[in-house]
Amino acid sequence: MRGFVLLSGSALLLSGSTGLSPAFATTGRVAPTGTSVPTELAIREMTVPAAESAEPLKPVTPTPPIATPSSKPRIRSVSSGQASWYGPGFYGNRTANGEVFRRGTLTAAHRTLPFGTKVRVTNLWNGRSTVVRINDRGPFHGNRVIDLAHGAAHELGVVASGVASVKLEVLQ
Repeated sequence: MRGFVLLSGSALLLSGSTGLSPAFATTGRVAPTGTSVPTELAIREMTVPAAESAEPLKPVTPTPPIATPSSKPRIRSVSSGQASWYGPGFYGNRTANGEVFRRGTLTAAHRTLPFGTKVRVTNLWNGRSTVVRINDRGPFHGNRVIDLAHGAAHELGVVASGVASVKLEVLQ
């Protein structure tokens, strides 16, 4: 008998009949005798359309696209040479641009690049690379092209050997 009530309730609901209230129609139960079942017109009057109750919509201004980390930076120039690293004896001292030199930073010294320039340094011996910021002047030894801070040297795997062949890509 219960299956019959469910089917008849569904049939009434599908046919658009208002014999059942919305709450009872979804459960498949029949309204108890002696209760008034609201008609479709009464149900419409009880509900407020969403457009009337909500605040008016404000126009949306388009925002410019934001550069994401996945977008590749443009390369201004490429060079290669020997890199060395410096660190423990210079911690706490000021770099050429006035910053305090700290352990683990991804910075580097270059003879001519402007301070703040970002450079992707790739270790040609193991393929590891990192991006450093130029904040100091140097190197002042031999034919080296860049002097890496301890953090950058650690990222590239140069700490143990002291020097490595690198490729420099100056980024925009």
